[in-house]
Amino acid sequence: MQHLDQVMEEGSFWEDQTLAKEIIDERNAIKSWLDPYLEIQKKFNESREMLPEAEELADEGLMLELLEQLKGAERQLGELEVRRMLSGELDKKNCYLAINAGAGGTEACDWCLILSRMYQRWGHKRGWNVEVIDLVEGDVAGYRSITFKLSGEFAYGYAKAERGVHRLVRISPFDSSNRRHTSFASVDVWPEITDEIEIEVRPEEVRIDTFRASGAGGQHVNVTDSAVRLTHLPTGIVVSCQQERSQRQNREMAMKLLKGKLYQAKVMEREAKLKEMAGEKREIGWSSQIRNYVLQPYSLVKDVRTSHETGNVRAVLDGEIDEFVIAFLKEYG
Repeated sequence: MQHLDQVMEEGSFWEDQTLAKEIIDERNAIKSWLDPYLEIQKKFNESREMLPEAEELADEGLMLELLEQLKGAERQLGELEVRRMLSGELDKKNCYLAINAGAGGTEACDWCLILSRMYQRWGHKRGWNVEVIDLVEGDVAGYRSITFKLSGEFAYGYAKAERGVHRLVRISPFDSSNRRHTSFASVDVWPEITDEIEIEVRPEEVRIDTFRASGAGGQHVNVTDSAVRLTHLPTGIVVSCQQERSQRQNREMAMKLLKGKLYQAKVMEREAKLKEMAGEKREIGWSSQIRNYVLQPYSLVKDVRTSHETGNVRAVLDGEIDEFVIAFLKEYG
């Protein structure tokens, strides 16, 4: 990295902007591995040097502090191990995450809302930027669908673990008889495709529909047909956007969503063929049920793919899902 720093300090560095960008990207990639490694090394060396002194003084407070520091270093080392698994060509990219309520009316729409809060909090905990791209509210409560853009380091690599159907069991707050209800919502995740990747979308292959953006009403209600829905006729993929101010902006964003889905489909098809050639049998379907969230008659969240589980449902719904994501990545990569 020192050599790259020297190259960047040269007066002619920006003469070739394409090369300059490649060098900056290479430096940032090295730095993203080197910085956490040096921090782990520093914590370990500090703890090792201070431990004999703490034992000699029988200082329980200092020993507990050193133990916590070592645990922190261990967590960071585990994070680096997971990042090593995120070597796919799409894993480093930003991504879109869409939640759609399943059958069940208000119950399912409320479950979609709960999941949307969980993923927003998870994204913020990871230091990502979370932006709502599309939102369709339920008739009574919650959302029929919502789409986020997650921008941050390895956003797609981590978020892809959440693709599938999520099942909730609870006493319904909308049922006056306090009966137990089961609700479903599907989560889809796909990468943001930037300019360096070319995806051809022919105009004749896309149907464009415009409609009035939904919202809470009042002075901010949109009275023009600014929302845009794109249907890719050869594949049947449908995307929409209604959060931008103009129809043009919504159309541009919808096209980004569509290109991302088309590219992801190509990559997954290629990977599936390679796994088939290699004789690998494990497969995670796009629409398969991946996780159960049970609030009554007991508290449990269990991932059906990895069998990882926890009884702390509230923490999970508050965005503490890294354990489930990492368990998936370790098993399925």
